[in-house]
Amino acid sequence: MTRIRCIAVDDEPYAIKMIADYIAKVPYLELVGTTTNALEALSRIQNEGIDLVFLDIQMPELTGLQFLKLCGNKCKVILTTAYAEYALDGFEHGVIDYLLKPIALDRFLKAAQKAFDQITGVKHLTVKQQLAPTAENALATEPNYMFIKGDSKSKFWKIDHSEILYIQGLKNYVSIFTPSQRLVTYQSLYDISEQLPQPPFYRIHKSYIVSVAKIRMIDGHTIYIGEQAIPIGETYKDSFFKIIKDRE
Repeated sequence: MTRIRCIAVDDEPYAIKMIADYIAKVPYLELVGTTTNALEALSRIQNEGIDLVFLDIQMPELTGLQFLKLCGNKCKVILTTAYAEYALDGFEHGVIDYLLKPIALDRFLKAAQKAFDQITGVKHLTVKQQLAPTAENALATEPNYMFIKGDSKSKFWKIDHSEILYIQGLKNYVSIFTPSQRLVTYQSLYDISEQLPQPPFYRIHKSYIVSVAKIRMIDGHTIYIGEQAIPIGETYKDSFFKIIKDRE
């Protein structure tokens, strides 16, 4: 199998370790170096035949977006960041994917698959092909929780999937509702949905994701979770009611 030569660039050592650990689980990715210095990374790209860079955006001296402008088309890039607001800028520079920290393994695999497709022209790897055997077992037993970004770059909330009632996306943030609290994170609803298993979570409206297990009643095109009424969007109604019918 073709191996893709990668480097990881981030000013936070824990983030580099996470990316390095994930790369080690994927047979077709080869980690050839890590650095906290974006200028050093540019030099390596120029001289070492790097295929793919996992790149943080918020770094001293040289930001990830400045890096993209200087790098040009010399290699492919996957952005890794705690900030969702730079996604559009990243895709305008032709990045393969945009991973929001903390990055789940399954989300990382989707990005790696995109990179493999673009770099090699080979599509549709199976999960078994994507993962080393030990990593495949780890994914199968992945814990039923996720982390969401808090109100600072270094703060994350841990939430058990079983506690989530529903999730509401607003203009600049997402609210996650549990029986005891409402948590707010400045991530997109799409990025939250990428971390959630289906079932029990389904997007039923452009602004809502619900846990089917927590639904008390469905009345027409309205779902009730507790006393909260949540509309079913026109775009999502057919797929949602098919799910409900399959569970009858």
